[in-house]
Amino acid sequence: MDDSIQTSAEAEEADALPRRHEALRDGTTPLPNHVTEKPTKSKSPAEWAYERLILYIQSFEEGLDADQEVAMGFVGNDTGVLRIEGMGFFDPDILTFYGTDTQGVRTQLVQHVSQLSVALRAMPKMPERKEPNRIGFRLQRDLENSTTTDPKA
Repeated sequence: MDDSIQTSAEAEEADALPRRHEALRDGTTPLPNHVTEKPTKSKSPAEWAYERLILYIQSFEEGLDADQEVAMGFVGNDTGVLRIEGMGFFDPDILTFYGTDTQGVRTQLVQHVSQLSVALRAMPKMPERKEPNRIGFRLQRDLENSTTTDPKA
């Protein structure tokens, strides 16, 4: 334990850095550095939530078999289950989920970050697909590409 005295500025800076703790199952990939290191730019609550959701989705997908893909069950309302096909955020505080429901109806959910409560679920892959949709890895590639080409970064 570090018993050193901090200035108020040092305490504020330390409080602004991302903190996390996870007990991961064997074989699960730890979080990447760009999420756990000191941020290079100030991120909105929506951007932080978006990045972390991508990581949770990827981790969940690692445990799925070849006949399953990830879906989201929404807690607190009767939206039901959404087979995830895309995600986005709108600064400073909106997340958007795109996909289809259990009947195959095109669905979009727009949600404020303060209302976010998501249950990741394993659903059978769509019968017409040879391979299950692994959205987490596609979202991660998109995020990495957008952070390397963002003129504000």
